[in-house]
Amino acid sequence: MANRSVIRIEDVRTEYRDYTYRTPIKFGGVALDRVTLLNVNVVVSSPDGRRTSGFGSMPLGNVWSFPSRALSYDQTLTAMKQVAERVADIMRRCPDSGHPVHLTWEMESSFFAAAQQVGDRLGLPEPIPRLCTLVAASPFDAALHDAYGKLHNLSAYETYSSNYLPHDLSPYLGAEFAGEYLDRYVLRQPRPRLPLYHLVGALDPLESSDVSAPVGDGLPETLGEWIEYNGLTHLKIKLNGSELAWDVDRVLRVDRVARSAQLARGVDKWWYSLDFNERCPNVDYLLEFIHRVKEKNSAAFSRVQYIEQPTARDLEAHPDQHVHEASKLLPVVIDESLLDLESLLLAREMGYTGVALKACKGQTQSLLMAAAAQKYGMFLCVQDLTCPGASFIHSAGLAAHVPGVAAIEDNTRQYVPAANKEWEQRFPGLFKIKTGMVETGTLTGSGLGAVPNSAT
Repeated sequence: MANRSVIRIEDVRTEYRDYTYRTPIKFGGVALDRVTLLNVNVVVSSPDGRRTSGFGSMPLGNVWSFPSRALSYDQTLTAMKQVAERVADIMRRCPDSGHPVHLTWEMESSFFAAAQQVGDRLGLPEPIPRLCTLVAASPFDAALHDAYGKLHNLSAYETYSSNYLPHDLSPYLGAEFAGEYLDRYVLRQPRPRLPLYHLVGALDPLESSDVSAPVGDGLPETLGEWIEYNGLTHLKIKLNGSELAWDVDRVLRVDRVARSAQLARGVDKWWYSLDFNERCPNVDYLLEFIHRVKEKNSAAFSRVQYIEQPTARDLEAHPDQHVHEASKLLPVVIDESLLDLESLLLAREMGYTGVALKACKGQTQSLLMAAAAQKYGMFLCVQDLTCPGASFIHSAGLAAHVPGVAAIEDNTRQYVPAANKEWEQRFPGLFKIKTGMVETGTLTGSGLGAVPNSAT
């Protein structure tokens, strides 16, 4: 690597911010009403003495990344914060210089080892999941990529060529990627706009008759109102996976409400994604669900763009949960199970035909998985973790720079809009949605493009 292209980590600083949801979201059977945001500043230097700082941010989605029947919300959040502080220590002590992709790749095993040590020290009855560690480390990784781009006065997405990252993809993804560099799978310039996927949570009212306790803050209360307010054409429907009749009826009700709202707007094309949050007991449940929806309303089913992670996330523990039959009908996307290349390859063997990328798993890992998914011809989407402010900018940037991504999910504006306030005026096209589209073409600044008012 050219001497001028490497960076060294000089310092790492962390900050936590807590927000309360305006209305709860049901996730995996748990009603969630709050979020803790981890903000990270990383100071880096180059061999010629230049210094700059990068900024990263991500919600600590402990309910999603560390689901537990034995531990409380506060216990898993505490564990996650301690993992984050260990990640900060590891980065401060990193003796190497290099590109962010390679630095994060080299440090990742230490992150996982540190998480195990945190679990042992806290006496947790179950190990801290690898997914939880990835989420805790993701804002540090984002800050590193952000700093690297800023040091070179470039968008981070312009630094994934061999001019800056000398390794091809084979050290990270295997011999079949020899001679291929990351920029082959990443756009240097963002696509100008992407459709927004709006979350229809299991607790969310669809019609006025569903509103038992209005929020009364001036934002929409029902699905039809949200469609009109944001000009929505893409709806992500949360399902239970444990009540077949309810799941089928929920899709049909959403379609009825959406159809009325869309026709009133003069819109004749709109789409759904379906998310069971891995709660389907088996693939037979999924297939029966598909059969019933198609039988009752074939037009509603034709609007389904993909299904997200229908069964348990631990693929190795459930080798019988093959989704080949469902994948013949529409893309079935791996989400919670996607931890590394090995999990992606196993998912393909089990019939998954799509990949949900998430900035909360790290900029480095998301880019590498995007490259692998493209090479294998898989469906691509970018999903949310109720990401406010800078964390949504990270997510939107990822979606806009990965070829083939169909749309981007954003639900912070529904559940915790207060966390977006300081960002709305500077990035109105990202945070003030009027046409159902996220204006990602504005993400052309240096680094990852997110600089908070309080950043130093």
